[in-house]
Amino acid sequence: MDDSTKPRQPTRATTSMSSTRRVGLWLIGAFGGVGTTAALGLAAWRHRLIDGTSLVTMLPLFQGLDLDAPEQFIVGGHDIRRTNFEETVALFQKNANVFEHDLVKQCRHELAEWSENVRPGTVLHSGKTIAQLVDIPEVHRASSARYAVENVQQDLLIFRESNRLDQVVVINVASTEPPMVPPEEYHSLSTLREVLSGGDWVLPASSVYAYAALDLGFPFINFTPSLGASLPAMEQLALERRTVVGGKDGKTGETLMKTVLAPMFAARNWEILSWVGHNIFGNRDGLVLDDPVNKESKIKTKDRVVSQILGYQPQTHVSIEYIRSMDDWKTAWDHIHFRGFLNTKMILQFIWQGCDSILAAPLVLDLARLALLAQRRGEVGVLKHLACFFKSPMGVDEHDFFHQFGMLQEHIQQYRTAPPTR
Repeated sequence: MDDSTKPRQPTRATTSMSSTRRVGLWLIGAFGGVGTTAALGLAAWRHRLIDGTSLVTMLPLFQGLDLDAPEQFIVGGHDIRRTNFEETVALFQKNANVFEHDLVKQCRHELAEWSENVRPGTVLHSGKTIAQLVDIPEVHRASSARYAVENVQQDLLIFRESNRLDQVVVINVASTEPPMVPPEEYHSLSTLREVLSGGDWVLPASSVYAYAALDLGFPFINFTPSLGASLPAMEQLALERRTVVGGKDGKTGETLMKTVLAPMFAARNWEILSWVGHNIFGNRDGLVLDDPVNKESKIKTKDRVVSQILGYQPQTHVSIEYIRSMDDWKTAWDHIHFRGFLNTKMILQFIWQGCDSILAAPLVLDLARLALLAQRRGEVGVLKHLACFFKSPMGVDEHDFFHQFGMLQEHIQQYRTAPPTR
């Protein structure tokens, strides 16, 4: 949207104390596994039913920073299915055997209240597999990108104003879209605006949400492999609107292990000959990734980290299979064949099993807190220091987890020595 039609900029918290500040967490794909777990976790944290385990921002490194506390958050979002947080929590309890019943009972008020904030989303150019999940008629009304962007922005503004929020962060935790390479003309923000007005937009729903959020000056974080804001025009938009952007594809399991183990092989000067990873899981994300077109996006982000860390290309193979009975429990088997001293070939194997949403949700809360803090401190553009959270970090070619975490540590230390610019 151009300046004449753009909704007014959001209120920015510059001097408000953390005790009075109110912030919004808007989740794209709110009723999915990650969104549901993040909402429940936030409510449980509010009631002090859980401690800071798995939250990176609860490490001593972050002590004393003006990070938002759980009681300051209000949750809302978009989804394409007719359900609510209580129903999806109950489904998780039944199928994945997670979430303590007493804990859920004490969080029902927040879950019900936040469910009322979730609005019908869009599946524009998201592919047939995601479109088949839709059971809300309103989702199909956005026949053009401009109409979809305006609807998303209206929902975001109503959420902000009705809840009297100082800031809103938008995080995409929706299903993985088919891979999309944007046409070169989409690299220019002025051209992207022309395309949006003219109706020839070909970018997927994740980019609709990204544009809508950034155009309002809201931070946008892409926790999925989908395109989202991963094109130059979106980065230009973030700079113009004085907001922050980050992503993509949250690093939670097997790929996290790759970015931890591959540096060890490099440091010991062992030659990796091949690295094979086989993943099985059965949640809704697994169902979407059972479509080979959607799966391609995920495999691409999981497969390239090893060669980029090593500096050479061993034979690699990544497979992802949908096994319905596994539900949200993901299992990965990795087989690493490497060459050591005197040309001796050896093998390292590991098995990673974890509840997919339990691994991802605390990172979503971390990213929300860090993005909101960055915006309050006057940062704009890509949040490169968040690279350790992602498989394909925007603006960063470094994939060694320890180097990435060092970037985060250095940035946080700068917070302690440099005053906010705003």
